[in-house]
Amino acid sequence: MNKRVMELKKVEVWDGNMANSQALRQADVDVIAAYPITPSTATVENYCMFHANGYVDGEVIMTESEHAAMSACVGAGAAGGRVATATSSQGLALMIEVLYQASGMRIPVVLCLVNRALAAPLNVNGDHSDLYLTRDSGWISIDAFNPQEAYDMTLMSFKISEHPSVRLPVISNQDGFMTSHTAQNVTPLEDKVACDFVGPYLQVNALLNFDKPVTHGVQTEQDWHFEHKAKQHAALMNSKKVILETFAQFKELTGREYKLVETYGMEDADVAIVCLGSTFETAMLAIDQIRESEGIKVGVVAPRVFRPFPLEEVAEALQNVKSVACMDRSAPGGTVGALYNEVSGALINTPARPTVSNLIYGLGGRDMTVASLKNIFRTLDKEAKENKLAGKIQRFVGVRGPELSFYEAQGVQK
Repeated sequence: MNKRVMELKKVEVWDGNMANSQALRQADVDVIAAYPITPSTATVENYCMFHANGYVDGEVIMTESEHAAMSACVGAGAAGGRVATATSSQGLALMIEVLYQASGMRIPVVLCLVNRALAAPLNVNGDHSDLYLTRDSGWISIDAFNPQEAYDMTLMSFKISEHPSVRLPVISNQDGFMTSHTAQNVTPLEDKVACDFVGPYLQVNALLNFDKPVTHGVQTEQDWHFEHKAKQHAALMNSKKVILETFAQFKELTGREYKLVETYGMEDADVAIVCLGSTFETAMLAIDQIRESEGIKVGVVAPRVFRPFPLEEVAEALQNVKSVACMDRSAPGGTVGALYNEVSGALINTPARPTVSNLIYGLGGRDMTVASLKNIFRTLDKEAKENKLAGKIQRFVGVRGPELSFYEAQGVQK
């Protein structure tokens, strides 16, 4: 079929969902299978509009559930097609079983995950509960902080996922509503340029290649399961090289630079927060203001790539700070937050011994403001000067009611 040509301006005003949709359109996806759910509905809705109006010639499959949507993606990917989907929250939770199938079968699916709180209680707003739910699923996980980055990350996800040395599915994350429904200037690539960047789909072990019969999803038990998972993990860990190569190629094409770990103000920072998502940009504003008005040397570190976790790069970014707050936007469920665990693991075998606290914030879409971040930076500055935590290790910030804090700090850290 001859596709219609979509005329794009040099600068478009898109929200994060439209940014996803346009990246999917330009990537020439063969199959989109989805069961839309807030706040990722518009990613699929926009794509279906493109399909209905003749701007794409792939297949769109509306399934009966998110579990079925990912199952269809795995089937289409195994058959030899470029596939993608989108979901959020409870949809991701229903889909999670099949995420393990996709990564274990080395199917290069792209999942646009618009991050949202997990029920109960029911909440349609953004936090990182669903992002964290994917941690151990074997997928590469990349984070966008604004609509421009959502477009860029989703487009690059295909190139990373389909690389011959990777062949693993990729999640392109963005914050629900804060990014997905916030319209900003986005500079897109021309359709041909974007398509050429992603490149043609390379079939590997396609089920429909009858000249080379293959089996997917075999049963291995104790004889080969360990070796299979070890090889899968090695591919995931080694994907950092391909991610960096893709970032470099994209910078050469667009001038937009991305790193495994994004930082701001860290050149001379004494204290820092570590966060994910749109909080990074709010932190940039807070850092500029508090440095100018109070002279506190503060910075922010944000992993761009959550899986494989950039342990060495995070450790390097935090080597010279005296106090760190790891900000987890997800209910910790009876332990410290996931980001706190990751950062502590990154620092434990290094000479750096900052105080490290765990701040739980922004659950269910509650705002993290510039003023709140400035208060956090002031507390970190106090901890750095006194060489001890200002309270317990884990603290809930911005929650109404009595103060919630857990885990006593042992001794004074140097």
